[in-house]
Amino acid sequence: MKISTRGRYAIRVMIDLAEHAQGEYIPLADIARRQEISEKYLEAIVSMLVKAGLLVGLRGKKGGYRLTKTPDQYSVGDILKITEGNFAPVACLEDEINSCDRASECKTLKVWEDFQKLVNDYFSSITIESLTGNDGCYDYVI
Repeated sequence: MKISTRGRYAIRVMIDLAEHAQGEYIPLADIARRQEISEKYLEAIVSMLVKAGLLVGLRGKKGGYRLTKTPDQYSVGDILKITEGNFAPVACLEDEINSCDRASECKTLKVWEDFQKLVNDYFSSITIESLTGNDGCYDYVI
């Protein structure tokens, strides 16, 4: 599994918004400058996050973006599922129902299912709030 820049940048945007949230909307230009990411590229990422309901946007002079919930209510897993899709390590696990003809006799299926669960559980255990610390330590339980 490889996380794209879109996924990594989405997490950085959410952390930035959590760290600078004071009830007002934060302009995308400010986020782009602080994160050293192209504003144009961030527009596409933020659009995905707004569509998914993680952010709300406001146009105009005092416009920008803000979180729809508190930082402890967002997991890294939620964000990555929006930007990356699911965490299926093999094609047969991409859909909720495994339609592989060989599923009943596959000797490695459990390995891939367990791996997918590990990844899901790991990313779901990390909140945006836990990533806002300045000491570099993550405050989450595996």
